[in-house]
Amino acid sequence: MGDNRLELIQGTLDLMVLRTLAAMGPMHGYGVARRIEQASGDEILLNQGTIYACLVRLLQRGWISAEWGASDNNRKARFYSITKQGRRQLAEGAEYWRRLSGLMQRMLAPEQEGSSS
Repeated sequence: MGDNRLELIQGTLDLMVLRTLAAMGPMHGYGVARRIEQASGDEILLNQGTIYACLVRLLQRGWISAEWGASDNNRKARFYSITKQGRRQLAEGAEYWRRLSGLMQRMLAPEQEGSSS
């Protein structure tokens, strides 16, 4: 299955992280990555460099915030939360991807019988 995993299109990981935080509440980076992998049915695997680069980018844009806390195993961890600005971005991004995926479904659908070319 390793060769069949999906590659992320630019911008999709940002939305996945925002959606995860909106749905699950504050989480540490490792938890966010595991939740995305789980939700994808393991079609996507995220390494630490990928998820943390994304989290830094989202922090810089003001779409998430971070606070230090203790993880389940009592280790110091940074917990990330979606901000009001992040929720707006999530709504805008989700609408964009709904429109784009609808277009792609129409473009990739089999031709209807009797339609002219």
